[in-house]
Amino acid sequence: MAVSFFKYQGTGNDFVMVDNRKHSFPADDVQLVKNLCDRRMGVGADGLILLQDHSAYDFEMVYYNADGRVGSMCGNGARCAVRFARHLGVIEDVACFLAADGEHQASVERDLIHLKMNDVNGVEQIGEDYYLNTGSPHYVRFVDDVQALDVFKEGQAIRYNERFAKVGTNVNFVQQLSENEFFVRTYERGVEDETLSCGTGVTACALVAGLRDIKGPIKIKTLGGDLEVRFKQEGDSFRHIYLIGPAKQVFTGVAPL
Repeated sequence: MAVSFFKYQGTGNDFVMVDNRKHSFPADDVQLVKNLCDRRMGVGADGLILLQDHSAYDFEMVYYNADGRVGSMCGNGARCAVRFARHLGVIEDVACFLAADGEHQASVERDLIHLKMNDVNGVEQIGEDYYLNTGSPHYVRFVDDVQALDVFKEGQAIRYNERFAKVGTNVNFVQQLSENEFFVRTYERGVEDETLSCGTGVTACALVAGLRDIKGPIKIKTLGGDLEVRFKQEGDSFRHIYLIGPAKQVFTGVAPL
């Protein structure tokens, strides 16, 4: 047997996408997902996404980390899922879909996907760093020179420290470039390495910037491209959060199961 797949990327965060509306993909096969995401022995991706039917939504997005395990919300993956759903004819220019953290709305505007993220209520400060959940847990640290940083080493040390070792956290390093522009690099749990971009991580960093009295919209540079985050803030609570950026199909293929 074989599975038809599509490869998508959102600012360098890449995903194997599968149309699973007929529920033919063996989603409980952890090793299969891991093999497909393997960059040397498989297709290669930061994660795998199944697009499935749902009676109450346009579609359901089921996300798997590259380690084969079911993941939490993925912002870049969600934008790719919206682009994929439009390609399949499931939606036109607007979507209401279900993800790991609940309902999301999105719209397609030419090359950009506008994704509405869930509200964030409260941000924990840990020394000079921050911890919050934007659909996935994120640790945020501001640094002076993010491009010179060993993100793998520093990120791994935080992800596997005493507090986070059991369930893990994503770790973001942020450098302010101008008044409302930042450069973000992220160590992702599940991938267990730096990725070129992380949508929920970029969102977390933008909200923390809001806490530091930076007015939105917040422009974010990543190794894989540029994103924008808009939000409305009330103290350390945030509403109407939008992650905005491109999502593109890279190629299609067939892989053996």
